[in-house]
Amino acid sequence: MAGAIVPAIPSGTWLVSLLACLNIAFSPAAADTKKASAMTDIKRKADLKTVPGPAETFTGEVTVTMLFQRDEPSRVSGARVHFEPGARTAWHTHPLGQTLIVTEGVGWTQVEGGPVLEFFAGDVLLCPAKEKHWHGATPRESMTHIAVQESQDGSPVTWMHHVTDEEYLKGPNG
Repeated sequence: MAGAIVPAIPSGTWLVSLLACLNIAFSPAAADTKKASAMTDIKRKADLKTVPGPAETFTGEVTVTMLFQRDEPSRVSGARVHFEPGARTAWHTHPLGQTLIVTEGVGWTQVEGGPVLEFFAGDVLLCPAKEKHWHGATPRESMTHIAVQESQDGSPVTWMHHVTDEEYLKGPNG
């Protein structure tokens, strides 16, 4: 190999090393690893169910698409939630917090006693554990997020009363 730089390895050692690597790569253990990775469960888009957000926990037009619920011992689940303009959650808490990955639109969120904050597509919200809060679309723009949360004692959320129009319409400038 003209111009190639070959490290100073004692004669024949590189070949032994290469053969050892190839033996590991093609061993039965490596084949088992490949087999295990082929066991990935794929949730197909066509099989996902979208349902209206329940009036007990949402104000306005909301749809929820359950994306996944991992089997125990995992406690994590995820859903895609779409809010039409003016739609929002009721006040609620998450025992272990929640992560919202905003995929479309503009939304508002508020932790009880704090200001209303505005967020945008591409933002990630880290909702604190056990803190009463709400989130939803703005009055003029829809918003979609992917919600990921863990359950504790069998539940990922504790729902409370609805956010009033007065609370909601304060917006980020209120």
